[in-house]
Amino acid sequence: MSTDTKTRPALPPLDEPKAGGLTIRYSPLESSEIVENPPRFTWLPVIENDALYSLRLSQDPGYPAGGTIVFDGIPLNFFTPDSVLKPGTWHWSYAQSDAKGRLLTDWSTSRRFTLAEDLPETPLIGRADRYKGCKTAHPRLWLDPGKLAQFRKDTAADPEHCGWSNFLEKSALPWMDHDLITEPVGYPDHKRTAAIWRATYIELQEMWYAIRHLAIAGKVTGDSAMLARAKEQLLEAASWNPMGVTSRAYTDEWAYRVANALAWGYDWLHDELDEDERKTVRAALRERTRDIAEHAIKNAKIHLFPYDSHAVRSVSLTLVPACIALMEDDDDEVRGWLDYCVEFLFNVYSPWGDSDGGWAEGTNYWMMGMAYLIDAANRLKSWTGIDLYKRPFFQNTGDFPLFCKAPNTRRATFGDDSTQGDLPCIKTGLNLRQYAGVTGNGAYQWYCEENLRLNPGTEGAFYNWGWWDTNFDEMAFRTDYPKVEATPPEGGMRHFKGIGWVGIQHAMDKPDEHIQFVFKSSSYGSVSHSHGDQNAFCMAAFGEDLAIQSGYYVAFNSSMHQVWRRQTVSKNAILIDGKGQYAGKDKARAMQSTGKIVAAEEHEDHIYIHGDATAAYRTLTPEILSVQREIYFVNNAYFVIVDAIDAETPVSIDWRLHANAPYTLGDGSFRYTGEKSGFYGQILWSESGTPDLSQETGFPGVDPVDYKGLPVSTCLTARFAKSTRHRIATLLVPYRLDAPRRIFSFLDDQGYDCELYFTDSEENSFRVVVPKTFDPTAQPNQN
Repeated sequence: MSTDTKTRPALPPLDEPKAGGLTIRYSPLESSEIVENPPRFTWLPVIENDALYSLRLSQDPGYPAGGTIVFDGIPLNFFTPDSVLKPGTWHWSYAQSDAKGRLLTDWSTSRRFTLAEDLPETPLIGRADRYKGCKTAHPRLWLDPGKLAQFRKDTAADPEHCGWSNFLEKSALPWMDHDLITEPVGYPDHKRTAAIWRATYIELQEMWYAIRHLAIAGKVTGDSAMLARAKEQLLEAASWNPMGVTSRAYTDEWAYRVANALAWGYDWLHDELDEDERKTVRAALRERTRDIAEHAIKNAKIHLFPYDSHAVRSVSLTLVPACIALMEDDDDEVRGWLDYCVEFLFNVYSPWGDSDGGWAEGTNYWMMGMAYLIDAANRLKSWTGIDLYKRPFFQNTGDFPLFCKAPNTRRATFGDDSTQGDLPCIKTGLNLRQYAGVTGNGAYQWYCEENLRLNPGTEGAFYNWGWWDTNFDEMAFRTDYPKVEATPPEGGMRHFKGIGWVGIQHAMDKPDEHIQFVFKSSSYGSVSHSHGDQNAFCMAAFGEDLAIQSGYYVAFNSSMHQVWRRQTVSKNAILIDGKGQYAGKDKARAMQSTGKIVAAEEHEDHIYIHGDATAAYRTLTPEILSVQREIYFVNNAYFVIVDAIDAETPVSIDWRLHANAPYTLGDGSFRYTGEKSGFYGQILWSESGTPDLSQETGFPGVDPVDYKGLPVSTCLTARFAKSTRHRIATLLVPYRLDAPRRIFSFLDDQGYDCELYFTDSEENSFRVVVPKTFDPTAQPNQN
């Protein structure tokens, strides 16, 4: 860092293209809400992969000498300064430069931002000093030699310390009698099948468990037999072909697990290996790490295209622990990979949300991404002292599952979800316990305890065991963080602005009163694990899912996934002339299929949400002019939904609602009865006339093999005749079966508005006004 600008006459202009929908953005901007000090700087990279940059900052737009801060030698197109900045207005620009900071191009467009007072201070120590205090001895992952010695004393004095005895009995000793896991044979004819993918995935996850847990147990107890068995499995894995069937290109999830097994084995068994064995293991780990790193950095280019779910996940899941295990003072290649990971996590992460803490791929992939991020953050914090948790995103992200997937819900939220209709994975709760430890938020601890209470005995389910051993997680957490006292969560609404989700929770800690409602209209469209579900909603109440996301995430790209689950037909949303929103494989088009939350407001007697999904529907129905949906959650009791659709030519509307079982249909009304609760609905008013109500049970067009043995849901369709203008008002009233609820309503549609009046048995009243588009010259609706 210096305090003078560098200039040279007649420098060539900088290549400064416009950002695209799938690329990283220029940031910060004048319109940006800056939430941390210093801000995170990002820009589009130049074409040259080995380019270096200079970044200048000044509170004077003229960048005067002596009043400008310059950072040189920046190797990436994102940067976090190593010190905080003074509050106020700042200007910034960047240029391409050489290793000595000499400019190779002119400066970029000058951009401006404003820093408020008292923002969280989150500077990142520079590369030159980043690892100076790190211990070079092994182990480094989880415990260092000093902490290991203390842990050994603590567990000898108290076998229950931090869950040690449970880990030893259930997660270490069983691997002593397990057959040695040998190199997989791959897929038949090397064509991927779901059954082989899952079986091998589990086998390699278990190999990771066997090496890591036996190595830790052996080091803590001094048991030579456990160490020998761990070493035997480690050397077996190191002998496998890194570019064979466990390579990243063959199946990346398999490759990640082998790399992690080698990393933990190399680190914890380092002193048990002779020099030749160390070279063997290190060479195998290094080649696998290079394969994964080069894909993320050079092929997927997540610094330019940050929406690759697996490549982004590989940073925290695999690269951070592998690089920490491999790190040596003279190894510039490994240091470069680790620097990339640290700076990506400290700057770009998470590409799936902003400081509100949301995750655009949904709560299940939040659970997945956060689990690995937590592991990486904890490893970095313990070995380097770098604390990712100070960043606002990590301070707030526990609110996302808290408000969008209560512990007693199953299908009442959005995105891909591998639980197949079961309750939230126990790792969701354990992640929230971690954030309780980080933030002191007792509601997160409450969620964890409730999640575990409702999920006894599920630790061995594929969606838990296939990713995590919770006995190890428990032990590691308790060595790092104190337990926070649980406190009941507060109800209300959370608007996750960066991802376009709104979550409502009422009385989550009281099952007989609890209502959950989640609404989505997202700028992320249907990219990655998101779906064609802009302006869709889900509802659960009184311990039961009611208005659900239909179908199952049996496997990515399966028939169920592509034909049904990703598509608008499976959502509580509308179809226009039988078509929904684009949700295919073209990422650019998927990112264009967007929505936005226009308003999300809490009032004294209601919550109001307004979503605009026009862009999402125009991807398949370009004659659409506007698609709006308004939600009123009134007195924590019932919902009024107002849909407004305008088109250039007459279009029909299918208003769709999914439930776990068939409905009872009436004339403009419908009722769903579940096991403990239910709801009824009424089409209160429509400008385009009375709809035809029908229902269908099943998943049309889906291969039945994909849902064999799984419950089949039912879709209600209210079909409205063709019109250029649709205004539809619908009432939804959830209730407990032992306490039926009625909401009485009438309307006045004379004049320029339709006024809807509601009242309950306690005479609480509410009014919704729907502007009409009455045109006395219009032709009759087309049937």
